[in-house]
Amino acid sequence: MLPNRSLHMLVIVAIIFLTVLPASSQEDTFLLRKDDRVRGNQQAPVTLLEYSDFTCGYCEKFFEETWPLLFSEYIQTGKLRLIYRDFPRSTSGPSIDTAMAARCAGEQGQYWSMHDQLFSSNRKFSSEQIQQQAEDLRLNVRQFSECVQAERYMDSIYRDRMEGGSIGVRGTPHFILFLTHNPKEGPFLVIPGAFPFDVFQENIEKLLAQAKTQKRSDPL
Repeated sequence: MLPNRSLHMLVIVAIIFLTVLPASSQEDTFLLRKDDRVRGNQQAPVTLLEYSDFTCGYCEKFFEETWPLLFSEYIQTGKLRLIYRDFPRSTSGPSIDTAMAARCAGEQGQYWSMHDQLFSSNRKFSSEQIQQQAEDLRLNVRQFSECVQAERYMDSIYRDRMEGGSIGVRGTPHFILFLTHNPKEGPFLVIPGAFPFDVFQENIEKLLAQAKTQKRSDPL
């Protein structure tokens, strides 16, 4: 295992200027979108944007090892919110099937339940296994299956993938931290991988401190 100093040196923390973001970001459709799947307090001062794939081993590692600590320390305390974007590593097969399953479960208010179940399933991603997971969540299986078979969210899944690629996402998981209430002003802190909790903590705390400073300087 690498020492903490080496881990921190491996983490790329960068300021991404708006000129390198997709053109759609200029209209608040990239960083913040109406169709975003958001976990946590909508008014949390810091947002963690995640590009991920349910079939990715390192994404599973993040979910099992780092996410529980982020959830208890920052999500449940209202300091951080998560936006999840799909970044399928292939154009067909389980990468697409699982992303579709989560979104179709979302039609019945169970997006995050399916999200968690998929990451906890030991990669049980066949059609039959995904349907079983829908049954385990007590979804309307007929409605769920119709949604999956119709590939209802294919365009939006590919949209996530293309936007991620346009800002340099090359693998999963990939994270961008930014201030929720003034995202265009930056900074954007990039964590390109399933790094340990302390790496996320250090950068979240930087943004929380900046959010407090901005709040104190705002005119009454």
